[in-house]
Amino acid sequence: MAGQTRRVRIGNTAIGGGNPVLIQSMTNTDTADVQATLSQIERLCFAGCEAVRCAFYSKECAPAFKEIKKHMRVPLIADVHFDASLAVLAMENGADKVRVNPGNLRGESALETVVACAKACSAALRIGVNAGSLEPRLLKEYGAPTPQALAQSAAEAVRIVYDMGFYDVAVSIKASSVPVTVQACRLFSAQNEAPMHIGITEAGTYENAVVKSAVGLGALLLDGIGDTVRVSITGDPVQEVDAARRILQSAGARKFYPEVISCPTCARTQIDVTELAHRVQQILSEKQKPITAAVMGCVVNGPGEAKHADIGIAGGGNKAALFAKGTLIGTYSEKSILEVFSRYIDRHF
Repeated sequence: MAGQTRRVRIGNTAIGGGNPVLIQSMTNTDTADVQATLSQIERLCFAGCEAVRCAFYSKECAPAFKEIKKHMRVPLIADVHFDASLAVLAMENGADKVRVNPGNLRGESALETVVACAKACSAALRIGVNAGSLEPRLLKEYGAPTPQALAQSAAEAVRIVYDMGFYDVAVSIKASSVPVTVQACRLFSAQNEAPMHIGITEAGTYENAVVKSAVGLGALLLDGIGDTVRVSITGDPVQEVDAARRILQSAGARKFYPEVISCPTCARTQIDVTELAHRVQQILSEKQKPITAAVMGCVVNGPGEAKHADIGIAGGGNKAALFAKGTLIGTYSEKSILEVFSRYIDRHF
């Protein structure tokens, strides 16, 4: 398990140091189009996004970025590649954090320029290492963007920045391969205290991206690695936010939604578990109760699972028992159990 990371301030919030894992996404509108970008940012924030990154691809982005910053309720992050002067321009126009890639930033002097501006502007930095743009010398040394090569790239960049007396630094190490990403992040985290932004880059369209991200981010979060996350999905970035929340909740890192534990059903099932589970999910969602409910269909595991949930229904023989916090509340008919369940939620949760 990873240890606690250094706290890094990003605008009006912070990551690391025991803070909740922050959810990020990135706009795919043209940053120079202020209205389109602000509209997408509003949708992202409504969905629960807690920091937004925009590509800062040329100096023409500067006036738009400055205007976008005026409307931000969450940290605004600039994504910069190749040109240190663009990173400087982004911070001078309001970026709370800038992502730079040591694989294409063109030398230590460029990084020194970025760090000096970050100090002056009270901005944070993200050292973003990607398998597709690893430094040529490391590619030559390792023969491929291996986990060891990626972790070394990140560690070297962080050491350089720390040696400059600057510590508001986060790190991301990403590949489109889940195993490579997970191994690289584990290697880095074991030896460094910088907070980590985790994600699987170029994960693909929704179905593949969600599965790859759940596997990769879930593995890291269960290891205690990850201070901020992005689920990378080709398409509408608003989808990324819901996916990130569900992954974080499944990993036990944060709680956003009601959770319904229900059995897959089998020949022993004696009540309509499918209908009950859907209705229970609907009731909890409508009441906005982020609690855990169990809906079980027989006596094998049903009563035990129901007892371990905040509230649970265990059915059999056209009857259903209602449990709350491990205590049996009563036994009711299958037809009346949902009404009883709903009333109990209103009174006690």
